[in-house]
Amino acid sequence: MHHRDFLSIGQLAKRTGLAVSAIRYYETEGLVFSERNAGGQRRFRRADIRRLSFVQIAQQFDFSLKEIAEQLSRLPEGRTPTKADWGKISRHFRADLDARIKTLEGLRDKLDGCIGCGCLSLKKCELYNPLDNARHNGTGARYLVGDMPEGID
Repeated sequence: MHHRDFLSIGQLAKRTGLAVSAIRYYETEGLVFSERNAGGQRRFRRADIRRLSFVQIAQQFDFSLKEIAEQLSRLPEGRTPTKADWGKISRHFRADLDARIKTLEGLRDKLDGCIGCGCLSLKKCELYNPLDNARHNGTGARYLVGDMPEGID
């Protein structure tokens, strides 16, 4: 590879909008990899612009760095990922996002009704959760997380 194929950490920071310290941290987490030049300075591949942009986007969707690193480990090291490479990752993330959307829609649709918290303060709670029976399923708003009141299908 030619030296034009590499960026300094400062150049990478400028291109991605990330702080240099964040790039160093992401490097320790295995999200990007640098090489050292003769002077010992980090040099990153241009493909790392895309990798770090992906990290930023995935974090906005609330994926953990561990989940992001797992997905990035599927990309080829040393070459720019292809559209097909990104497509494989996006299919995994899409399935996860679809599940989250379904959960959020369910929460939204149930928010104004009985939330199954066991408070017994609403008339519906007396019907759906008499004697705080939902407590046997665990803590929190049991019906919002998917538990069904007994006798309701």
